[in-house]
Amino acid sequence: MEFLLGLFMPFFGTTLGAATVFFLKGGLHEGVQRALLGFAAGVMMAASVWSLLLPAAELAAGPGWVPCLTGFLAGVAFLLGVERLADTGGLLAFAVTLHNVPEGMAVGVALAGMGSGLSAASALALSFGIAVQNIPEGAVISLPLGAGGMKKARAFGRGVLSGAVEPVASIFTAALVSFVRPVLPYILSFAAGAMIYVVVEELIPQAQSGALTKSATLGAALGFAVMMTLDIALG
Repeated sequence: MEFLLGLFMPFFGTTLGAATVFFLKGGLHEGVQRALLGFAAGVMMAASVWSLLLPAAELAAGPGWVPCLTGFLAGVAFLLGVERLADTGGLLAFAVTLHNVPEGMAVGVALAGMGSGLSAASALALSFGIAVQNIPEGAVISLPLGAGGMKKARAFGRGVLSGAVEPVASIFTAALVSFVRPVLPYILSFAAGAMIYVVVEELIPQAQSGALTKSATLGAALGFAVMMTLDIALG
């Protein structure tokens, strides 16, 4: 029961965040739409640092900068190659999904450790922390899509699907923990590179084009602050 709770808790967090799209009203003011794009950019920038790059450096067996630099540049190069295959919403969902894979793997490592010395409370605490962090990430996908005119149910589905990879990654990692652990820093950094690429290439230019750019800037600051606080407070 504890294993299942730890397995699915992060997915429930993403689903809860994606459900915020149902509270949106149609025809949002342009300033609100720009603020949502800015918020998404801020969340993704903070998550790239505190959820991905810093843990990658801590988990590295050798010099921490090696997997961080290698994985980060590989993530940027990968998104550069697939950019033409999706619109902004598709790229955003893809980048957040990539970010959820290493988070799911981290949960899998912790859950596997319950049988070899790690307490169930520690594993569940990690799962809960990631679940709370996933709430704004689910909203990051669904809210801009809903504000842009996509049907709310479809925008919600995009957000939910981005989190569905986490329990899959957790199960895979728990089963193969001894093989996955050495490459986890590279996977974390790869996801960070992909997210930063989307922020710089798509989100910021869209949020800052035309008038009402201050709302986008404030949205980015708020998103960064929220995600930074969650990452540091929940570890």
